[in-house]
Amino acid sequence: MISPLDDGKKIDVEYFANFAERNLNVFSLIKFLKSPQKKIFNSASFEDFKIDKSKPIAIAEDKIFHFQYPETREFLSEIGIPLISWSIYEDEEIPNEASSLIIPGGFPEKYADHISNSKKSLNSLRKFRKNGFIYAECGGMMILGDFMKDENGNNHRMTGILPFSSKKSKLTVGYRYIEGLKDTPIIKQNQLIRGHEFHYWEIENNLSELDLLKAEHQKKLSSPWKIRSWETEYKNEGYFDQKLHASWIHLHLPSSPEVAKNFIDVTQISFSKDS
Repeated sequence: MISPLDDGKKIDVEYFANFAERNLNVFSLIKFLKSPQKKIFNSASFEDFKIDKSKPIAIAEDKIFHFQYPETREFLSEIGIPLISWSIYEDEEIPNEASSLIIPGGFPEKYADHISNSKKSLNSLRKFRKNGFIYAECGGMMILGDFMKDENGNNHRMTGILPFSSKKSKLTVGYRYIEGLKDTPIIKQNQLIRGHEFHYWEIENNLSELDLLKAEHQKKLSSPWKIRSWETEYKNEGYFDQKLHASWIHLHLPSSPEVAKNFIDVTQISFSKDS
């Protein structure tokens, strides 16, 4: 088998496969594939939290939304927060007992038409917005907008919770320096944390600044933080109010105790529809 290279040269894949078979002890790598015995987080530091078992967190988990650090789920479960799986792909309603919702990253653009036709799930999200806390990362944020363009450029209606549409763009990827702009449910003012960004889609605001000021349901929305990479300047990013956090940024909760505590705090709140 011959494999092409970018510079026009060819590689004989079978030659290198045979070379590896003769010279590499592949079985010596097995030990590196085992799960670590030592936990990367210490749940004992959260023992003072009074977890209300009647306030489970629903997590979107299916073939659309599947990018979430496994340790985040393990961490929340270990400190005693009940977790419930929820599937938009199966057009499920958010479980009635859930008080908070996590929508992780994934590839919603590949299923934009399917999501748009998942009426029960989208209506459930709009209803949940009134009296629960929503935490959405990357692809999860995209379904909170008005419209999403799929890979072919076709528009598909989403929830309309946030005032933007999403469309294909260039790859944005890398670790980010993050600084809180004000006190929010996830980060406090001037707090410094790290996160990760990876997406091919971008968002564009659908409303003018004047329209945003006029729209009653958008008055309280603003960016929770500003972000930068090692080669860029800070820019404001994301959306938040006291019942929502939506951003391109992926966070690893167990490695950021202060952010984890902020997150746990907000999941223990009982919101009224007018709060």
